[in-house]
Amino acid sequence: QVQLVESGGGLVQPGESLKLSCVASGSVSSINAMGWYRQALGKQRSLVAHFIGSTILHVADSVKGRFTISRDAAKNTVYLQMNSLKPEDTAVYYCAAGTYYPDRYWGQGTQVTVSS
Repeated sequence: QVQLVESGGGLVQPGESLKLSCVASGSVSSINAMGWYRQALGKQRSLVAHFIGSTILHVADSVKGRFTISRDAAKNTVYLQMNSLKPEDTAVYYCAAGTYYPDRYWGQGTQVTVSS
């Protein structure tokens, strides 16, 4: 089993930045893919960005140029740097992991609210 714990969410104004962190523990050797999803109120959960190994495979068009996914393998941690935040980025952000795709293990989610 793998446990994922997110942190770093909060309330910010439009144009500001936040950095989310997700620490993996447990059987971390079984995971090779990690990523971030988000779910806004009343909407389906959607993939924001993910990588396999050290290769970033996907970044959603809606966040390209503003969000950056990265990892620190030594710390079993994945990050999501979010810049130039917009009200439409408001959502619960989830960290996920898996062997070939980030969909087997899930964190509890962290709320990001962008509002003036």
